[in-house]
Amino acid sequence: MIETEIDGLSRMAMRLDKSLVVAVKILQGTLENRGKIVVVGVGKSGNIGHKIAATLNSTGATAVVLDSQNALHGDLGLLSDGDAVLALSYSGETRELLDLLPFIKRFDVKLIALTGKTGSTLSRFSEVTLDTSVEREACPLNLAPTSSSTAMLVMGDALAMVLLESRGFTEEDFARFHPGGSLGRALLTRVSDIMRADAELPTVTEEGNVFAALDSMNRARAGACLILKPDGSLAGIFTHGDFARSFRNDPLLGEKPVAQLMTRHPITVQADALAVEVLKTIGENRIDDIVVLNDDGKPVGLIDTQDLARLKIV
Repeated sequence: MIETEIDGLSRMAMRLDKSLVVAVKILQGTLENRGKIVVVGVGKSGNIGHKIAATLNSTGATAVVLDSQNALHGDLGLLSDGDAVLALSYSGETRELLDLLPFIKRFDVKLIALTGKTGSTLSRFSEVTLDTSVEREACPLNLAPTSSSTAMLVMGDALAMVLLESRGFTEEDFARFHPGGSLGRALLTRVSDIMRADAELPTVTEEGNVFAALDSMNRARAGACLILKPDGSLAGIFTHGDFARSFRNDPLLGEKPVAQLMTRHPITVQADALAVEVLKTIGENRIDDIVVLNDDGKPVGLIDTQDLARLKIV
């Protein structure tokens, strides 16, 4: 069943043409002119429409769902001149939707069809058609909407994501619509807001020994210590992991200069960067601590993965 749906998506991808570009331009023009995207569908297509609308809204493209059954009883009032309508119907002949189309066309709107039948009535009514046809459903009886509803969902995602890029939507924009949860906090929070600084920042000079570095870490309850040059610039970083690995080979290393064991040129991040950059950097490099630098390249803070969990950034 999964392979059948994958095959349907692969075939749909191969059929993609300029229709998607036209659809994106229609939606972008609508949003730029303060219009909204109205999504309408019936049955399974209606369920898919709700998800597409949610994706559009989460990426800053104002979208609403029009209930086709209630539209003729007052809900059509949410439609305005200048809007764009995404109409979803695999057959393109769904009676409830076709009954609604003449009334939608009374408004100055652009109609985009997501359908598996490019010669259908819905397609003929539309400015542009996005072909979501599949050779067969994943259902063993080839009846229940499975491959077809997945294709429609994926086409909606493609439409939303290309529209996102076309509009220049950024991570900062995304954060405005997702203020709750760890994702929102990571996208809204700056490194300077969460880093250990001042008295909480463990540091020792290059001349200091391993004991001094450990004492500094213990006072700050941190897993790493910044090693500084005489002018205050960064020489390296020494972590509890460095100590544990070295101690196995030399139980008497406490009196040794920490500069002999530190990691030179550690990975760093700028203080004005977003916390999400820290998440990416830590994940890509598999490290527990990252040094924070100011605009002059001087160390001003330390990010510990424990802090990210405590602050619910992850």
